Amino acid sequence: MDEVLNVFSVEAREQLEAMEAGLLQLEAGDRDPETINGVFRAAHTIKGGAGVVEIHTVEKFTHVLENVLDRLRNGEIEVNGDMISALLLGCDHIGTLLDMVARGQTEADDGVQRAGDEIAEQLRPFLGGKAAATKASGVTVADGTVQRSDREGRINDCWHISIRFGRNVFKNGMDPLAFLRYLLNLGEIAHITTLTDAMPEADVMDPELCYLGFEIAFRSHASKEDIERVFAFCRDECELHILPPDSKLEEYLLLIDALPEETMRLGEILVKSGALTREELDAGLRRQSGEKVGAGDTAGAPQLGNILIQQHSVQPELVEAAAIKQKAVSEKKAAESSLIRVHADKLDQLIDLVGELVIAGASANLLAKKSGEAALTEATSVLSRLVESIRDSALQLRMVQIGETFNRFHRVARDVSKDLHKEIELVISGAETELDKSVVEKIGDPLMHLVRNAMDHGIESPAARAAAGKPTAGRVELNAFHDSGSIVIEVVDDGGGLNKDRIQAKAIEKGVIQEGETLSDQEVVNLIFEPGFSTVEKVTNLSGRGVGMDVVRKNITALRGSVDVKTELGAGSRFTIRLPLTLAIIDGFLTSVGKASYVIPLDMVVECIELADTSIERDYINLRGEVLPFVRLRELFEVPGKQPARENIVVVQYAGRKAGIVVDQLLGEFQTVIKPLGSLFRNMRGIGGSTILGTGEVALILDVQALVGQCAATEELQARGRHGARRVEAHGAAA
Repeated sequence: MDEVLNVFSVEAREQLEAMEAGLLQLEAGDRDPETINGVFRAAHTIKGGAGVVEIHTVEKFTHVLENVLDRLRNGEIEVNGDMISALLLGCDHIGTLLDMVARGQTEADDGVQRAGDEIAEQLRPFLGGKAAATKASGVTVADGTVQRSDREGRINDCWHISIRFGRNVFKNGMDPLAFLRYLLNLGEIAHITTLTDAMPEADVMDPELCYLGFEIAFRSHASKEDIERVFAFCRDECELHILPPDSKLEEYLLLIDALPEETMRLGEILVKSGALTREELDAGLRRQSGEKVGAGDTAGAPQLGNILIQQHSVQPELVEAAAIKQKAVSEKKAAESSLIRVHADKLDQLIDLVGELVIAGASANLLAKKSGEAALTEATSVLSRLVESIRDSALQLRMVQIGETFNRFHRVARDVSKDLHKEIELVISGAETELDKSVVEKIGDPLMHLVRNAMDHGIESPAARAAAGKPTAGRVELNAFHDSGSIVIEVVDDGGGLNKDRIQAKAIEKGVIQEGETLSDQEVVNLIFEPGFSTVEKVTNLSGRGVGMDVVRKNITALRGSVDVKTELGAGSRFTIRLPLTLAIIDGFLTSVGKASYVIPLDMVVECIELADTSIERDYINLRGEVLPFVRLRELFEVPGKQPARENIVVVQYAGRKAGIVVDQLLGEFQTVIKPLGSLFRNMRGIGGSTILGTGEVALILDVQALVGQCAATEELQARGRHGARRVEAHGAAA
């Protein structure tokens, strides 16, 4: 049962996401009937699934939402902001109920029950009265009790009821006119034709027998099952056919389409949609069984759909729709049967084993080269290629699209804009970009903080934007794309930008920097990542307490990523997050300095060149007319030993900036299994992890981001020095 509940919970959350996305589309102005039907189907599927697994709290509450959506899709009410807000709160409440189910709690506590009642009360104005009307079933639901519904307007077309009473109804104490009078409780008879074709001549007529039948045009909101129930006492004594009005056909078609994706027979589909009653289905099955026996064992069973059409139980269009639904479900189940749900920990274990396989393969390859045997070398080379393919396939299993994370921000943008009384448009691009599942799970919270900050601090009020000559609606963008072996996520707003003077003044006030200290513009902007730092005058529910930006940077750094800020006062800000595609295995470029080995991520390597003159004291070279700053690993890590006569520069690129890393030897490409460093080396700059070589030795993986940043900072300081020297020379010449 736990597994069933787990499957229900997963599928219900998927439907909940679809429902929420559809509601946001409706609020944004989308009036496509398919969008409305999609939202209704999602709610209907959740309710149906909850009924199957007997989670009645979810079933009852979702039923209220379904009633509102049913009136919406029938054109009885129009979309408005209050209705969407209440429905979104309903989605949140269903999410809360699903959380309770996940904890093993199937009944709502008092607090949750009160919250649900309050949301139902907000939805009451959209239900056409004090109760939630369910037109398909002809009943109303109010406070969990079932009542007979009142007539709500007139129906343009009618049910067609064809009834032939049995000869012995009088003898059994039943009056056909009593059934017709009782039928009036459900609606009105628009037209009735009395059938007398079975009436015998007067001289042979038996007054105790019934010879009459009726063809009735009946206006009603009732369901087919309710109408059939009127004739329940004489059901075995009459021939009854009930065909729905034309307006019902489309409704039944939608209900068939909205049925849960379960394996059902054609008759079950028609019964669950309300187009067919259980008695009609049983009669059709009996007739099918009888015809099969009559035809002999060699003949195939007659089609149930054809039998139902012949006995006037259902229209051909509905049988065709049910057959299409049955086929679609069968095909989907066949496709799902080829999919296997795998726990994340098992996947992580597979990645770890693949990592060990990579290390073992590198060791075998090294030993083969040392042996000098061509056949063995060729065999290990083939093995290495296969291991690389296995590695790529295993890593691909953990790759997911970031769109799932991005889509949740539509709701955030909507709620925040209403809370702050701002007009905010959220634009998403690159949602199909893939990265490691573990990265996706951990990047959600930092992104949430950046997006909320952009909306709260970045986007100005409509009045302020209008005064500045901007559109009153602010714009926040979420972009994702691949670049140099990394994934780049951008949070961009067209708001007021960061006020660097205010940031610097606040930093001095808080003692983060000293008064008179000279900082570059970028260093000033980066002060927002200091713990407890905030320039907001007033604390809000969203932000302003100085808690968050430092945590954002800490969490991103923990993923071996970086976050940069570009801002322009009055024009907006751009927060750029760079993350590795995976945290497990990468292609590396192996180098050495002295006896130590270092691995550089291959995706960041541009080229390798020889450092011609090792006696040069400066730390930059002219690379085809471009200044290339570099860092010497021997000096940076204080590697002992004599500097070799020949050194090499590995040119790397990160975030559009190039730098050089000076090493002794270039050892070629190398599959690298990333092993995290211990807490003792947590704060070591320039090192991002470690790996094990085929020889069993440990090699350090270089943090290219930190090294490029160091080179850029050094180059900037030297540029300032050269600029200052020129100014002094110019001043001396002028004197």
